[in-house]
Amino acid sequence: MNKKKRCANPACRCLFIPNPRIKNQKYCKRKDCQRVRKRLWQRRKMKNDLDYTKNQRDSQKNWREHNPDYWKNYRSCHPEYVKVNRRLQKDRDKTRRIQALAKMDALKNDLPVKARVYRMFSGEKMNLAKMDASWQRIYLIPDG
Repeated sequence: MNKKKRCANPACRCLFIPNPRIKNQKYCKRKDCQRVRKRLWQRRKMKNDLDYTKNQRDSQKNWREHNPDYWKNYRSCHPEYVKVNRRLQKDRDKTRRIQALAKMDALKNDLPVKARVYRMFSGEKMNLAKMDASWQRIYLIPDG
């Protein structure tokens, strides 16, 4: 007697009778659920198996070489895709520009510490007349 199980696909979660030939079956036989199962398996495989990842990349490269006009044809047949992609690209470009501006403003030339010789004092109170103060030279090295 087969016990019913709940499908592991969060979008499905239906009860199903597992196939006795498949040990530890977690997904029902619906196409969407099998697609989710395969996608998760492939994601784990790409993360853990370097040979599999390399073979996938080589296969995709080979396909692109044999189908060089695929995206050009796709865009000409799907104008709505082009429209949405342009809008999204404008948003990405705007975000990059804002981030670049924020980074440029982060470090200004008027640093609070200048390259020069400083006298370092020990203790909580700074005593300018203290004789045992040590001299320290601070060098500022520009980034890049």
